[in-house]
Amino acid sequence: MLRAVPRTPLRCLLLAPLRTPRRPHSSSTPGSSPRPPRAMAGPPGLKPLVAVGQVTSTPDKELNFAACAGLVREAARRGACLVFLPEGFDYIGSDTAQTLSLAEGLDGDLMGRYAELARDCGVWLSLGGFHERGRDWPTTQRIYNCHALLDPAGRLVAAYRKTHLCDVELEGRVTMKESGFTNPGTEIVPPVSTPAGKVLLRARAIESQCYVVAAAQTGKNHERRTSYGHALVVDPWGAVVAQCREGPGLCYAEIDLDYLHRVRREIPVHGHRRPDLYGTVAAAGLAPAP
Repeated sequence: MLRAVPRTPLRCLLLAPLRTPRRPHSSSTPGSSPRPPRAMAGPPGLKPLVAVGQVTSTPDKELNFAACAGLVREAARRGACLVFLPEGFDYIGSDTAQTLSLAEGLDGDLMGRYAELARDCGVWLSLGGFHERGRDWPTTQRIYNCHALLDPAGRLVAAYRKTHLCDVELEGRVTMKESGFTNPGTEIVPPVSTPAGKVLLRARAIESQCYVVAAAQTGKNHERRTSYGHALVVDPWGAVVAQCREGPGLCYAEIDLDYLHRVRREIPVHGHRRPDLYGTVAAAGLAPAP
């Protein structure tokens, strides 16, 4: 029985720590708004604002979309330029058969509605963990765990298919075998430039000198699964600078990219790496961090 799940895989930004960390803050799920103000990068001199979502996905895709769209609209009203939604934002199936039956392609109705939402609100959307029916669905009957990035025009600018699948067997607590119905991705996706920095799909805060932005599921997803929230933003020194409270909602963090470059100049960890010991990773489009 699937009683609990591990934390959602982290979705990362190549970002700078705040000069003075703010008190973590959040807000509850809002009602929908017909057309909020458009939220782009903001006037020069202002730090980009990112919003991190915490939701309770269920097998009901319509209910999940309404909740996520409400959070995106609230974030746009608050001036966020980029909104993160967690793995399984589209739905959490109650069993493998339901999970497979509800999956769609990236060209399907649901992703089209998120593209329209991004255009309507004028924000970037980081959609972590979409249940994707790929082109090989007719032959494999398996899906991909796909992290999709939409720009404010609603264009799909990146799609990362999870390469390391989560198989967990903790006796009496957690049973999860993602590899039983999910295909692993086959490529590393280059970072994409956004108003808040480059969105990375792998990394951790301290050793990579970047913000870690972790959207999360919370609450009872269905009768056999409960998630535990703690959506948060961690700075490059491991300090939590924003965190959601209990229940669905948002937390916000300002980003200071100038400070990032100073940190990297002062502690040049990239230059300390030892490729002679552990080899190098060659991927088209992936350049060393500045």
